Amino acid sequence: MPKSAPAHATLGLDDLICFAVYSTGHAFNRVYKPLLEKLGLTYPQYLVMVALWTEDDQTVGSLGDKLFLESSTLTPLLKRLEGMGHITRSRDPADERQVRVRLTKSGLSLQQDSDHLAGCILSATGLSLEDVLHLRATVAKLRGNLHKAALVE
Repeated sequence: MPKSAPAHATLGLDDLICFAVYSTGHAFNRVYKPLLEKLGLTYPQYLVMVALWTEDDQTVGSLGDKLFLESSTLTPLLKRLEGMGHITRSRDPADERQVRVRLTKSGLSLQQDSDHLAGCILSATGLSLEDVLHLRATVAKLRGNLHKAALVE
């Protein structure tokens, strides 16, 4: 709470930035859901695929870091994607402790099928591309600051 706010001030839901971000996340999921159903993906699976389309052949740990997911959450997602034929998982021959994740031909072709999503989401926001880019940068800065604050505690 800002230092200028009285100690006894009670904030409502609409006053909380955390609720604005939380409820916006749910709104994004509602927009993505029907689009991703056509691809046979859930939103978390889509995020894994986007990370791999950006950089194929990553370790599970690297993917977890990029997606802010623990291995216990990420592994079941990867197993499902592997079962769907979109990725393969294998031990790294140079370091058996590491599991490497790679796209299959099916996973690569799914990228082309998802190319239209960015335009659909931009349209759904009702914002200009410039506003979306600015908002994304601000939210990423907020996430970074909160992450640092959580590590201090």
